[in-house]
Amino acid sequence: MTQAMAYAFDTARETACTLIERARQGHAPRPVVQGFFDEDSCTVSYVVRDPDSDACAVLDSVLGFDQASGKVSAGPARPVIDHVRAEGLGVRWLLETHAHADHLSAGPYLQKQLGGELAIGQGIRAIQRTFGTLFNEDRAFARDGSQFDHLFGDGDRFRIGGLEAVALHVPGHTPACLAYVIGDAVFAGDTLFMPDYGTARCDFPGGDAGQLYRSIRRLLSLPEAARVFVCHDYKAPGRDVYAWETTIGAQRQDNVHVHDGIDEATFTTMRTTRDATLAVPRLMLPSVQVNMRAGHLPPAESNGVSYLKLPLIAGDLLAVSD
Repeated sequence: MTQAMAYAFDTARETACTLIERARQGHAPRPVVQGFFDEDSCTVSYVVRDPDSDACAVLDSVLGFDQASGKVSAGPARPVIDHVRAEGLGVRWLLETHAHADHLSAGPYLQKQLGGELAIGQGIRAIQRTFGTLFNEDRAFARDGSQFDHLFGDGDRFRIGGLEAVALHVPGHTPACLAYVIGDAVFAGDTLFMPDYGTARCDFPGGDAGQLYRSIRRLLSLPEAARVFVCHDYKAPGRDVYAWETTIGAQRQDNVHVHDGIDEATFTTMRTTRDATLAVPRLMLPSVQVNMRAGHLPPAESNGVSYLKLPLIAGDLLAVSD
């Protein structure tokens, strides 16, 4: 079965292909994309604008967080705000590709400063159920995604001014992962990294290497000329500069983990073996507690202060008798 045949009945993918081709052929606008790199978390946030109006969207925004002191800051978000205001743009959407485990979202802060609807994929409900249990959240913590203004399903279409866009569900890294296809640009979130670095880990709760492989192959079936913007970069060995833009064609040819010719079994073995060697992300527990709330801090307690929980794994300490 050819790749085209495999996706013959994937209407969301077909929509994405159409949007890309229309933009590449000049029949629809191509988005203007500006990246903002936060070196502390190695995260790239994007402002994506319609070239024919003031409409824009912000993707995967970042707050600063110093874990030792508990200080939360707007530092990484300020260049985004400055850019939007300097260009006279109007924010329509604040888009999250997933509930990140390596930084705190600046979504609510940007919403207060710039407006826009805060959105993520419908899979956030699974994340909220899993981590709501892990952090022993009470019933006041909603597990229905209602902290967000909008939840996208696979194939849901939306607009940013004159730009046409579609959300694609690409689970594997997490159950909630989305890629956004906006004109001829694919915002891949934590599925693909730069070709010389590979792919995202799959060992978080709800992650699945086989599922990630299938999600990636779905993305790689899009037109080869489509631009791809990744959410993180860690500088692959031998590369001294950060990078975050590539193409579908470059990923198919050169991605060190999942280039054409790599089958699902080979990828799954590689990914699972590699994930077993990786440490828990430095900010995973703080990040997920905030991001499962759409970037809002946990409710303040009676003293007006918000607190994060740190589940302790006592291990063999529990076996020690008094």
